[in-house]
Amino acid sequence: MNNSNPTASADHGFYGLDVSKDTLDLAAYCEATVHHFGNDPEGIQSVVRHFQQRPVTLVVLEATGGYELTLLVALVAAKVPVVRINPRQVRDYAKALGILAKTDRIDARVLARFAHDVRPPIRALPGENERELQALIARRRQLIDLRTAERNRRHQASLPEVQQSIQAVLDVLDAEVIAIDKKLEVAVQASVTWRETDQLIQSVPGLATKISFHLLSGIPELGKLKHRQITALVGLAPFNNESGHGRKPRAIRGGRAEVRSALYMAAFNAIRCNPVIQAFFQRLQAKGKPYKVAITACMHKLLIILNAMVRDRRPWTAIAANS
Repeated sequence: MNNSNPTASADHGFYGLDVSKDTLDLAAYCEATVHHFGNDPEGIQSVVRHFQQRPVTLVVLEATGGYELTLLVALVAAKVPVVRINPRQVRDYAKALGILAKTDRIDARVLARFAHDVRPPIRALPGENERELQALIARRRQLIDLRTAERNRRHQASLPEVQQSIQAVLDVLDAEVIAIDKKLEVAVQASVTWRETDQLIQSVPGLATKISFHLLSGIPELGKLKHRQITALVGLAPFNNESGHGRKPRAIRGGRAEVRSALYMAAFNAIRCNPVIQAFFQRLQAKGKPYKVAITACMHKLLIILNAMVRDRRPWTAIAANS
């Protein structure tokens, strides 16, 4: 990659770390060399020492489904400014630069250039308890997906032996979901902050336990950001789509898909049993808004209400909902 003014001090201190199951590739902006380490305790300590021996402005690595977590914790503990980002952002950035090839070394260099050019903001790493809750939620989601797939297969199966086999698997999956739910309850009850936040969330008509757990793990920033920030973070902030004289309807994009799924179920339930959200939904329909637009607006309203409730530590009331 061609970098302008490679000797400028302002360009130094930006690093990219490509993480895989067994290896770590480290590249620095303005440097051709890519350092190679093992993704193991020894290799991670070598990476930490590498950063401790030189000034560091920003390190960027991708979320890799968990392979990066031990490294990330070690870097944060060593006070290295590090950001974990969505791989799609980097891939889109690489395509925009015309970089279509993909290897660990190339990816590390792209991450370093991304760190220098984009400079994504550093966010606090979730604590150990939050990571535990996120892991349990992720496992529950996997089990639900497996159960849905097996149920679909059962509808298609005609041989009794196959149906019995599928039912046996379903019984195991049902038991595992119940076990995970119990662990989730224990994890939430073990934290005073989570327990109080969970009670606040569940005080909203239409928001049940499972939805609350998804929100607790998916948006730990709830109550800590302004309304526009939290809606953009989740992906519920509508963006303009205009070019010249063309004016297309605003649309939402990006953000945290798992949180939006939980908010969709929350809005779906609230439309039926929450007077405030129900009235809001009916007003939108009376104006001719399509169902998808109306329920998305309800999701947006619910998120803003929840953000204010958690911020102010106030349970649901009609006054709080309309504030």
